[in-house]
Amino acid sequence: MKLQIAIDTLSGAEALAMVDKIHDVIDIVEVGTPLILREGMAPVRALKQKYPALCVLADTKIVDGGDLESADACEAGADIVTVLALADDETIRLVVEAAHRYGRKVMADLINVRDIPTRSKELMALGLDYICVHTAFDVQKLGKTPLDDLTELVSAAPPEMAAVAGGIKLETLGAYRRLNPAIVIAGSSLTNAPDIRLAVVEMRAALSR
Repeated sequence: MKLQIAIDTLSGAEALAMVDKIHDVIDIVEVGTPLILREGMAPVRALKQKYPALCVLADTKIVDGGDLESADACEAGADIVTVLALADDETIRLVVEAAHRYGRKVMADLINVRDIPTRSKELMALGLDYICVHTAFDVQKLGKTPLDDLTELVSAAPPEMAAVAGGIKLETLGAYRRLNPAIVIAGSSLTNAPDIRLAVVEMRAALSR
């Protein structure tokens, strides 16, 4: 299991300073959608220029212009790009085709997908590398978690393709770890920690138990 940190609310410069503290102990650094909307691909480029061996995910959430937007993210240095599972199959196919042309990977975000097993099987047929269940930030406030969605996902797709995001913290990690997803994504529980390096180390250690 890999640990991915989602960096959403910082500036590009602040994100880079944060990654300086954890680049050798984190598996994947996500340049989040809010940061991309504010600063474009500049934070992705900056991270890859400073840490070329670091796995960087650009949370582009592509929904149209699959080839163009996927290629732009890959040219900026993204190792993984994201596409919305709600996008048209042709868009998803083009995202995958472009990313694989660059030797990169694609993660589909199942946010707001109602029939997770059916859509997951369709996504696998389209050549996705990872499929992520994701409880939206706005929905987390209502008490919803992605645990049930992850259970549905791993019933339809191999755990090595599964990723999970949505309010995950150290205290709740065990329930997700038992389902053995390939990637566990944590945002504010890491980025808001008093000692971010310690928080990352502790969460990674908990994943390997």
